[in-house]
Amino acid sequence: MALNVLSTWLAPIIWDGTYDINVLNNQHNETRIGLFVFAVKKYIRFLLPFLESAERYFMVGHKVTYYVFTDKVNDVVKPKMAEGRILQLHDVAADQRWQDVSMRRMETLTVFTKERMPKEIDYLVCADVDMVFNDHVGVEILGDLVATIHPGYFLSDTKSFPYERRPVSAAYIPHGQGDFYYMAALYGGKVDEIYKLSMACHKGISEDKKKDIEAIWQEESHLNRYLVYNKPTKILSPEYLWDNNLPNGEYIKRRRFIAVHKNHQEVRN
Repeated sequence: MALNVLSTWLAPIIWDGTYDINVLNNQHNETRIGLFVFAVKKYIRFLLPFLESAERYFMVGHKVTYYVFTDKVNDVVKPKMAEGRILQLHDVAADQRWQDVSMRRMETLTVFTKERMPKEIDYLVCADVDMVFNDHVGVEILGDLVATIHPGYFLSDTKSFPYERRPVSAAYIPHGQGDFYYMAALYGGKVDEIYKLSMACHKGISEDKKKDIEAIWQEESHLNRYLVYNKPTKILSPEYLWDNNLPNGEYIKRRRFIAVHKNHQEVRN
């Protein structure tokens, strides 16, 4: 189903050639877009390449505010930025465990999408920092609620998705439920929709903590749970989230946002 251009609930699945970027650019001429990213502890090393690649490929020609959350504000190197692009730096505590850092993003998103972002932007895109933009990523990805198919599971059967299967967890998805497995490295939508999503995920994470359990893939498990019952209005194909080490690359003609190769153990410690 992931190779289709339409989901069963009629949400478009965005592949190269499924949109007219000139028409969309005109429609979004005055749209204000935010890009939310966490860069704490050793992950700060990925921030400058991430921002430089965004300046080259992300929403080029549009108004963009980068919301960067880091525990090393003074170490941030600002890239050369085009007109209409703003860099906001926000101090955030760095949790000891990378799993907790990952889950803290939902808590931070909940606060900012409620209090600050509604005044500043119309749409918010949330991305992982250990990635780089490698090709055009523009307003074709904007929608009310947008999720990206996980590149490791886009040809897999639903039964093999790594959903949280323990009923005790707030991220639980029963067998027989679900459509795609989405990756938490890229998702977005209108600010009020991201508030609802982050609120639900943060609540689920907090409920699990009270039971002294953790969903199998932390925030990504809670994200998938939310999207099973709150269908995205637009879905991004694995063109928009790729790892060059993955199989089935012959299906991916344009690799727009790709993983940076690293020693996971080293950067997480």
